[in-house]
Amino acid sequence: MKKVNSLSGGKSSSYIAANYPADYNIFALVRTNDKSCEYPDKKIRQIVSDKIGQEFIGTLEQDNIIKIMLDLEQFIGKEITWLSPKTFDEVINSNGTGKNGKQYLPNMMTRYCTTEMKIKPIFEWWQKEINEIVEMRIGFRSTEMKRAKTVMDKLNSKGIDEMKAVIGKSKNGNRNRWGMVEWRVPTFPLIPDNINNTDVFNYWQKNKAVSFEEGYFNNCVGCFHRNPIFLNKMAQEHKNKMEWFANIEEENSPNTFRKDCTYKEILEYKPQIELSFEDFDECDSGFCGL
Repeated sequence: MKKVNSLSGGKSSSYIAANYPADYNIFALVRTNDKSCEYPDKKIRQIVSDKIGQEFIGTLEQDNIIKIMLDLEQFIGKEITWLSPKTFDEVINSNGTGKNGKQYLPNMMTRYCTTEMKIKPIFEWWQKEINEIVEMRIGFRSTEMKRAKTVMDKLNSKGIDEMKAVIGKSKNGNRNRWGMVEWRVPTFPLIPDNINNTDVFNYWQKNKAVSFEEGYFNNCVGCFHRNPIFLNKMAQEHKNKMEWFANIEEENSPNTFRKDCTYKEILEYKPQIELSFEDFDECDSGFCGL
């Protein structure tokens, strides 16, 4: 069974890439068409464009993620496959509208952003390049058994993850025939090897070739899974990207990413105490949305 490392740009999944050699290393990047989020280095934009086979303007993740993934590829001495078939803007605009004529927005109950920008691109790459069941390593640490169980509970009776996909044509050839396709067996090597957050942190402290700067958190800057106070902190550091989320909500009001508050309210909130990024946890397992 071929092995695939699922990478997110975070410390833990990067630790897996560095210490658990695989047949493939896969990274799905969240892009935007919004010029206000343009990546500042033109040469790097071209490098990323060449990697994904699409024009790269900017990302709704922290800009640091680009350098981290390029440096990680050099560090491990093996190619990392970058995937990004659609921008976040395109994903939202193609997901359909409600009775009010406004676009549905991804939210806690319907995380179609994860499906369209992370899971589906990896599945479609797998169909094209491998098309046989693989072991896919996910960077849950030894203290994250609960997250691993959430993934395992969704597997079929054989312990294999399935994806709904086109499996052929109808008898008359006019319609696609859909079915469930077995494609990956998730594994969590950091758990049996008892690798915790401190182990991962210390490893990257010793190996400076990949620089995880203070205040770096992978995944979308405005991810609606995050605590609103954390998002306000992110807005102070990445105002242009948080404004993208606020503008999308305003364009599609009353549809929102969250039920408890809007992103405009998050941007305008004035915290009574100053928090540092050390006050928050990170999500860097390489398995977005859990």
